[in-house]
Amino acid sequence: MAVETQEQTQEPADLVNALLGRIGERVGRSAHVSAIFGEPVEREGVAVIPVGRARFGFGGGGGSGSHGEREGLGGGGGGGGVAVAPVGYIELHNGSAKFKRILTPTDLVAVVVAASFAAVTVRRFFD
Repeated sequence: MAVETQEQTQEPADLVNALLGRIGERVGRSAHVSAIFGEPVEREGVAVIPVGRARFGFGGGGGSGSHGEREGLGGGGGGGGVAVAPVGYIELHNGSAKFKRILTPTDLVAVVVAASFAAVTVRRFFD
């Protein structure tokens, strides 16, 4: 007499949905304001609040088919992650707040590409 577990009686789509739900919950627990804004640091009357960009992602999948005696039960898997990168800081001084961006090499490449595109467009316009 064979005893079936709950997982063996569920449809593959239900298993995948349950897996994605668990992954989403775990990644969602990481989605806090503290992932974006750091603790303020104050020196000589100026407070600085670090600002970052967080990217959350997750995915999973499953399948069905036959594997020995377990007809219809396939495999599944998934995962998730978080990537946080600094983008700038907020400077608080004398009752005002200013956001100051941290420039990266990617920003420089974007400026060069945009300037090149603008130069080609202007040149074609006047030719």
